[in-house]
Amino acid sequence: MYTHSKENLINLDPQAALELLKEGNERFINNLRANRNYLQQVNETRNGQYPFAVILSCMDSRTSAELIFDQGLGDIFSIRVAGNVLNEDIVGSMEYATKVVGSKIIVVLGHTKCGAIIGACDGVELGQLSNLLNKVKPAIERETSTQTERNGNNPEFVKNVTELNVQVTLQQIIERSPIIAELAQEGEIKIVGGIYNVETGKVDFYED
Repeated sequence: MYTHSKENLINLDPQAALELLKEGNERFINNLRANRNYLQQVNETRNGQYPFAVILSCMDSRTSAELIFDQGLGDIFSIRVAGNVLNEDIVGSMEYATKVVGSKIIVVLGHTKCGAIIGACDGVELGQLSNLLNKVKPAIERETSTQTERNGNNPEFVKNVTELNVQVTLQQIIERSPIIAELAQEGEIKIVGGIYNVETGKVDFYED
């Protein structure tokens, strides 16, 4: 498997970048990891990096983006925080990745059975964690289909909030970054959401 170069990145379109991630996840769930020489990739990236994707995912130990998309050194910018929520530092990192480096796709990746989502649904309060979980509240408020048992013990409610949290984050990226919004409007990048299933290893993308 090749290491992404500047020329390769320039010639890659956003839809092709998405396909690379889909293909990588397919390899992952079929236990068919691409053949890579990681030491060679260390050498090839020592003077610069050209990642084709930016992935905002949860800090959950089961959701390493490099693994579940079968990517190597220098392939993706991986941003991880509990609940895959957004803040100004993450937005700035995304702006650097897309506008400066030239990454072609931003993925907001939630996952099933997310502890942060469950905690937010239960109204957990604990130090600075409370501030983080508060960022999930807009998704909880948007979940109007569940009238009873609106808590972390209701799997359907948690599932709905997880998906809505991804959608909220996607919307916030556009709202908070005119730079990223312009790149997306001009077709220079693609912004998509996805949910990783911790039981199967499969990622379902929400491209619309």
